[in-house]
Amino acid sequence: MGDMNTLTPHPDPLTSDRSGSVAPPASPSTSRAAAPAVEIVIPVHNEQLALEHGVRTLHAYLIQTFAFSFRITIADNASTDATLDVARALAQELDRVEVLYLDRKGRGHALRCAWSRSDATVLAYMDVDLSTDLAALDELLTPLLEGRGDLAIGSRLAPGADVTRGLRREVISRGYNLLLRALLGVTFSDAQCGFKAGRREVLQALLDDVQDDDWFFDTELLYLAQQRKLAIHEVPVRWVEDRDSRVEIIATAREDLRGVTRLRETFGT
Repeated sequence: MGDMNTLTPHPDPLTSDRSGSVAPPASPSTSRAAAPAVEIVIPVHNEQLALEHGVRTLHAYLIQTFAFSFRITIADNASTDATLDVARALAQELDRVEVLYLDRKGRGHALRCAWSRSDATVLAYMDVDLSTDLAALDELLTPLLEGRGDLAIGSRLAPGADVTRGLRREVISRGYNLLLRALLGVTFSDAQCGFKAGRREVLQALLDDVQDDDWFFDTELLYLAQQRKLAIHEVPVRWVEDRDSRVEIIATAREDLRGVTRLRETFGT
């Protein structure tokens, strides 16, 4: 049975009132394991029902399929249900699973905090519902571990992708990515698929300049990476819509449009 590892509270690089706290409290007798090859962050907010299945499935897949060392970090951003209790129980039971508790909501905030404090060679994240087929992990991670490329992203719109989702989300997703191409000149095909990875030094160098702490975080990160002429590798994925998704599509779309406007004003795109 794996021990709950001791983590260090994260000082947010942007403002002094953004802080990550650790759950559970540190124990003097425990210490963090050696730096792994890959750290996969699962950002969660009120996901008590999906969390156990998602983490157990990912953990088993990594053990059975990959030879590299790994760490799974459950980044709980201010859940108000039993998510944190479930996360703690999983970390007590499963080796190489850790919990990072954050007292402020925001997926981007969760990723920023987890990635900023990581010592892994390659940093990644995925959504807890595992909508993206884990079979794409090899193509996502291996080139980065071998030093080929800077970032890798799952794409539901690249040739070879296999996507199952409702018409409404399909139209919104394609429309959003077309908008990014038209207004920001992006060349990547899918900004928001929850399946991304990058070399640690590359991602950590980008974090200070990413302003958004919510759903636009992904788009802004990739846009800045393109501006810096970093190599972004796209992996076509098999993706099945989670009907119980917590994403508020209309509200998220509004925030995304504000983010696009901000980037255009900042960079004169």
